[in-house]
Amino acid sequence: MTKEERLTEFLIENQARSYRLAYSVLQDREDALDAVQTAVCRALERQDSLRDPGAVKTWFTRILMNACTDTLRRRSREVPFPEEGMEPCQEDPEPADDSLARRVDALPGEVGTVIKLRFYEELTLKEIGEVTGQNINTVKSRLYAGLKRLRVAMEGAEF
Repeated sequence: MTKEERLTEFLIENQARSYRLAYSVLQDREDALDAVQTAVCRALERQDSLRDPGAVKTWFTRILMNACTDTLRRRSREVPFPEEGMEPCQEDPEPADDSLARRVDALPGEVGTVIKLRFYEELTLKEIGEVTGQNINTVKSRLYAGLKRLRVAMEGAEF
């Protein structure tokens, strides 16, 4: 099987996983779909840079995370206009319920990304380091910091 065929097969088989990851980072359906589309286009354009066809999952996940980061940067430059009758918020609200997913979404950016890649996408620490471009010790410290925050938050929740 050629590299192009392997990549195409991977992209088709992992459409839902790619969308879930993008949505978990961006929290917006349209932005997540755009990020996946951008990542697929970039992967197809740059398939020659894939040296090891066995590492296609890590390689594509990194491309997808970069597309999500680009979207987040673009969002931060946009100034939203408040709708009539709405007052602008001064800070982010607390999650509406005590679900674990909402608490993961409330984690700071890089910590939340490590938690999502580890537990939602089941990547190894080494793969997370490759995807995010971080040292494995940084990945570990962010993972454990995030788990500690989640544990403290969940212990404080009433069941």
